[in-house]
Amino acid sequence: MAARLTLRDVTLRFGGITALDDVGFEVEPGQIFGLVGPNGAGKTSLFNCISGHYKPTSGSILIDDAEVAGSAPAKLSGHGLARTFQHPALQLNATVLENVMLGAHARLPGGPVQWSLRLPRTTRSERQMREEAKELLERTGLAWATDLPADELSHGLHKGIELCRALLSRPQLLLLDEPAAGLSHGEVDRFSDTIKGLQAHDDITIVIVEHHMGLISALTDRVVVLDQGRVLMEGTAAEAQADARVIEAYLGKKADDDAA
Repeated sequence: MAARLTLRDVTLRFGGITALDDVGFEVEPGQIFGLVGPNGAGKTSLFNCISGHYKPTSGSILIDDAEVAGSAPAKLSGHGLARTFQHPALQLNATVLENVMLGAHARLPGGPVQWSLRLPRTTRSERQMREEAKELLERTGLAWATDLPADELSHGLHKGIELCRALLSRPQLLLLDEPAAGLSHGEVDRFSDTIKGLQAHDDITIVIVEHHMGLISALTDRVVVLDQGRVLMEGTAAEAQADARVIEAYLGKKADDDAA
């Protein structure tokens, strides 16, 4: 079986600055895969390359053996990719359900003209996706907020809304950008349980960028640690946390250099 996501020698340069340097790894179907590393390691740059917001200077990015490096985000949705962001971009005056429904555009037949004409085929699909959106809100514990304006809800709940919006596109590959950022300890635990349930139910392959190592340890099958734009190591979260190179990259000192 082909890897769901393959990166080969991905390099990204901004002028004289190398943000990514020959990054390569594979993510198997159904895995929850973590990207970790200290600030400035290149995690967000790599996510932006995978999701089509940056075009790599060189290298290859494949989804199910299809080359997608440099493809626009809208085109990548056709390859089954969806992404969340560290700071959710919601329509704050719209309801929770209306915000989730924004994720339906990639699946609705036709285009803006047909949607505006409210053709029967389009309205049938919209009704179906509205029911799917309500089901997602139910499964993520947000059904009680379906008809509330998004601006009445907390930052943590905004993350849940954005997750539902991404899931409504029925992705095969879901990129989560620092989903625990700004969440309380209890919210992180609930988010972890939600992701486990969704992944098991829908068999989605998930790639997650996160600083919260507790969440990474609880969720991931494997991780890649980036440092200064390069792959420092690949393994399990436990192996990464015990690796002297990783400890040094995070703390800026050798693991055995306790005190002097």
